[in-house]
Amino acid sequence: MTASLLITFRETLEATLVIGIILAFLRKEEADDRFHHSVWGGVFAGITLSVILAWVFQTFLLEWSEGHEELVEGILMFLAAALLTWMIIWMSRQGRIRQKLEQRVGEHHVRGELFGLFALALVSVLREGIETIIFLNAASSAGHSSLFGGMLGVILALLIGFLFFAGAHKMDLKLFFRSTSTLLILFAAGLTAHGVHELQEAGLLTFLTTEAWNTNHIVQETGVIGSLLKGLFGYNGNPSILEVFAYGAFLFMSFFLFLSPPRRVSPPSSL
Repeated sequence: MTASLLITFRETLEATLVIGIILAFLRKEEADDRFHHSVWGGVFAGITLSVILAWVFQTFLLEWSEGHEELVEGILMFLAAALLTWMIIWMSRQGRIRQKLEQRVGEHHVRGELFGLFALALVSVLREGIETIIFLNAASSAGHSSLFGGMLGVILALLIGFLFFAGAHKMDLKLFFRSTSTLLILFAAGLTAHGVHELQEAGLLTFLTTEAWNTNHIVQETGVIGSLLKGLFGYNGNPSILEVFAYGAFLFMSFFLFLSPPRRVSPPSSL
C-alpha cells in the first residue's frame, strides 16, 4: 500500500499544482470563463486519456507477458526505475518553474488561444497519468500495489494542493518534494534490484546468483514490518549478490546526481 500511496500522491500533487498555478494566474488576470473552461476541459481530457491508456497498457502487458512473465516484469521495473529517477533529477534542476508556466499561460491569454490552454492542461495531466501507469504496474509486478493506497494518495494530494493555494506562505514545498524524492529514489532502487531478480529467474543474468545473506528469520518479507520495508525500500530477506550490487550502485548514482548542484553555464565573455 505504501508504494502505491507514495506514487499516486506525488504524481497527482504535481498535476494539481500545475493546474492550480494556471487557474490562479487566470484569476489574477481576470480572464473570462472561456479560459477557465478550456483548462478544465484539458484536465478532464487528460484524465480520460490516462484511464484509456491504463486499460490498453494493462491489456497488452498481459498479452506480452504470457509465457515470459519474468522477462517482461524485469524490463518494466528497469523502465519504471529509470523514468522515476530521471523525473526526480530533472525536477530538482529546474528553476523558476512557476514563473515559466505563468509566462506561457499569459501568452495564451493575451492571444486568446483557448486551445493552447486546453493543450497545456491536457499534457500536464496526461504526462503525470502516463508516469503513474508505468510506476503502478511496476509496483504491482513487484507485489507492492494497492488500490486503497493509490486512491488514498490521490485524495491526500488533492487536499495538500488545496491547502497550498489556500495559504501558500505556510507550506515549504521545496522541503516536501525533496523528502518525497528521497523516498522515491529508494523505491526505484528496490525496483532495480527486483528487476535483476526477475531477469535472473528468466535465466538471462546467470552470474552472481549466490545468496548474499538471509535475514528472513529476523524480518520476514511477509510480515508487517517486512512488507512495509519491501514496499517502500525494496527489502529482500535473501537477495543475490548481483541484486545487492545493483541496489547499491543505483542508490549511489541516483543520490550523486540528485544532490549535486546543477551546472551553471557561464555567459560568453565579450571581447
